Amino acid sequence: MRRIIPILGAVVGVVLLVVGAAKARTWWRATGVAPGALDIPAVAEVREVASALGVPDSMFGRSGALRVRTVTPAEALRIPGFLDVLGERALHVAAAHAVPLPGGDTFHYLVLRPFADKKGDVLNGYRLGRWPAERWIMSRNYFNPDGFVEVTAANATLPLTPHITLGDFVTHDQRDRWPKYVVLEEKLLDKVELILRELNAKGIATRKVVVLSGFRAPYYNDRGVGEGMARSSRHQYGDAIDLIVDDDGNGRMDDLNKDGRLDMRDTEVISLALARVERAWPELRGGLGTYAAMGPRGPFVHIDVRGTSARWEGRK
Repeated sequence: MRRIIPILGAVVGVVLLVVGAAKARTWWRATGVAPGALDIPAVAEVREVASALGVPDSMFGRSGALRVRTVTPAEALRIPGFLDVLGERALHVAAAHAVPLPGGDTFHYLVLRPFADKKGDVLNGYRLGRWPAERWIMSRNYFNPDGFVEVTAANATLPLTPHITLGDFVTHDQRDRWPKYVVLEEKLLDKVELILRELNAKGIATRKVVVLSGFRAPYYNDRGVGEGMARSSRHQYGDAIDLIVDDDGNGRMDDLNKDGRLDMRDTEVISLALARVERAWPELRGGLGTYAAMGPRGPFVHIDVRGTSARWEGRK
């Protein structure tokens, strides 16, 4: 028996060596980069490496306008070509991997930093706070996020859709701290783009929107509870957004109903478009809040995809 065990160990070692060599050849053929030589690069440097990745049609959303997908390691394994092209290390490093699309556009896979990497309130020096489910029992709709998108000064301008960038979702604090971290829900982005498409169909120009609030870290949200922020706000889950339509670029909500005035009736135009979207795609149901003012920007709307319908009107 003592002789058999060393022999078995040697056999297993040979098998692992052969498998490893095969994987190395696959990596070399797919990327032209020797295994171990590639340190996961910044977003601007990954395009050639990621060019062989597939992007299933479903990842573009109902609107066809999505240009990102956040992925956990398990989800990344199901993406055609991900492991062969980028290797196993890419499953465990938060990064943005670019895939060139026909026509010169680009799609990005955003590998998440696991939620478990957060220690107390902080992740990699960036303060996030504690989610409601960390402090008390919550329903499934309020479970902790799977992970975080890492935002750097270099990738903050990365387009999520034609109207929204990654930097739009960053919490409005810790301005000099990099990297930052956000939670992001693609269904929200899809819903916004569908609403803008509905507005365009009614002759309302929507070339530009201004995001007033995207992701809000729990500690930041807690500070604003007395100022109208909900303690269990959907902004903490990356599936809520406050925005204005500002096609004329003057920094205020546009006169969407074209009555010559800027008031709450302009938000009603967005409400009607949102209702049409939710009727067509019930899986995008969520909240709609209309607000009279936010400083000089005038009225604005809150949109989310919490899964159940909710409507309210407020003032800020």
